[in-house]
Order: sequence, then C-alpha cells, then structure tokens
Amino acid sequence: MEINSVKNFVIIVAGGAGERMGSAVPKQFMELNGTPILMRSIGAFCRYNPALEIIVALPQNQIDFWHQLCLKHTFNLKHQVVAGGETRYHSVKNALKKIGEEGVVAIHDAVRPLVSRDTIQRVFRAAEEKGNAVPFIDLVDSLRYVTPGKNSPVDRTQYKLIQTPQAFDCQRIKKAYEQPFDPLFTDDASVAEKAGYKIHLVEGNRENIKITTPVDLEIARTLAGYLSE
Repeated sequence: MEINSVKNFVIIVAGGAGERMGSAVPKQFMELNGTPILMRSIGAFCRYNPALEIIVALPQNQIDFWHQLCLKHTFNLKHQVVAGGETRYHSVKNALKKIGEEGVVAIHDAVRPLVSRDTIQRVFRAAEEKGNAVPFIDLVDSLRYVTPGKNSPVDRTQYKLIQTPQAFDCQRIKKAYEQPFDPLFTDDASVAEKAGYKIHLVEGNRENIKITTPVDLEIARTLAGYLSE
C-alpha cells in the first residue's frame, strides 16, 4: 500500500481511569478478546505503517503498570511513552513536545482499537493535502433538540459523529496547542479551530467505536471477532 511521502507521527492518548467501566483497571488496559485495548490501538497503526513514530501519553502513575503489561504479553511494537497531564488537552500538549520535525501527526484515543486501515490512510493523506483531517460517520438515529419545557426534531443530516484519529500538520497543531486551556476543547479539532484553522472532514469507519462503558466493551468484542473472520 502506498504510504504518504511526508513523515508521519501518531500520538495515542490513554488517560482513562475506568470509572464508567466500574473497573479498578483503567479501560485502556482492559482486555479485548485477550489483548489489552491500548495494544490493539498501537497495533492498528503499526499494521498501516511499521515506520510510524508512535507516542503514547499515559498518566504518570500508570506507566510502570503499562511496562509490566508489555512484558506479560510480550508486546514489542516500537513506541515511546510520555507522561500525560491533567486533561486530554495537557496530555496531547506534552506528547507534541516530542515531535520536532515537519510532517503530519495523527492524534488518537487509545480506547478506539477498531480504527480501520482505510480511515488511517484517509486522515493522513487529507491532512498532508489540506493541513488537517477529522473522521466522521453519519447519524442513523433521529435527533431532538431539548430546551426547558419543550423539545423539537432537528435535521440529522446537518450533524456528524466525530471520531479519531484526527490528523494535522505538525507545526500548525503545535501552534494551536500554545493557546490557554479551554473547557470547550473536547478534541483536537476544537483546539485547531479556535486557533483559526478550518476543519476538513473525511469518512471514518462505523466500527471505530470509543470504548467507555461495559456495553461498549461487549460490542467491541463482537466487532473484533467479526473483523478477524
């Protein structure tokens, strides 16, 4: 498969604590059909391009546990670990400090282990051409807008569900992350947009769910089994 001509990086943000899972084990370390979720996410990018430089942002107090897991599972896919921060924003900002070269960086949620090779390729290629790329999927459910005392239907075709990896020109996203933290920064696209960059959407893949609850994990187990057939 053709790989982009510019240098590509990946930041995988793994800051979950597992509260919504009802588990003492952080969700990125929980096993999905025998393999910790974070390892599956790293593997997805390595399968796309083994030469990618992968940086994993983990809470400082989880780094030793991660190294123990790597030994336990004989996990030797090359990656660098950096300490995360107080929020996702701060974790990404810390990881971006490790990237000093020109190129494109994709930023991905650790708990989206079922991202497809096609989605990864689309975001890298579009970001190389347009400066950034954010994957989406269409809504299939009806939507209603709720205000105090009433609710009304809205046109679902005007809304998209946003996924990761979100890819950016390295220097542009590093500049965007020089802004002060804003609680409205829910993803990297919102950081880039506030810095004045127009966001470009590309197609994601529906299996690329974010695993945050026990139900999500069960769905992911089924999907992972289906995709491996």
